[in-house]
Amino acid sequence: MVNTRLLFHRISYLQYPLMLVALYFAVQPYLKGFDTALYYINLMMVFMGLGISFSTLQDTRKTQNEFSRKIWEDPRKARVFIAVFTIVICCLIITGLVGLIGTKNATLTEISLGTVVLAIGMIGMLKSMLEMFENHRKDKHE
Repeated sequence: MVNTRLLFHRISYLQYPLMLVALYFAVQPYLKGFDTALYYINLMMVFMGLGISFSTLQDTRKTQNEFSRKIWEDPRKARVFIAVFTIVICCLIITGLVGLIGTKNATLTEISLGTVVLAIGMIGMLKSMLEMFENHRKDKHE
């Protein structure tokens, strides 16, 4: 029988090539000129959103490093981290939607779409953060 948790954890490693593609697009304005920077920033945000979405498939019962373990074990640090991340997501969604609806400029519309895609990926990451917090907090497991 297939262990679905392990399968999804392995699929989550697709986040790394997607982030490399995002990095490729982030560097392009420096190589090709800044007149096309907004086009490449949009592509970068789309691939970052996809990469973040894939990262949410990893097993939330395990921490990736010592730094993240310290955050998720401490309820105060975790709540602050989750609150700040939620505010960032809300700002990105609002900015993206205002740009999509409120502008006639095609370039700004594209950037706004990339911003919304990035925010959607971050919403999935927020859900994973909440699971990590529940799985690792010291005050509930002692």
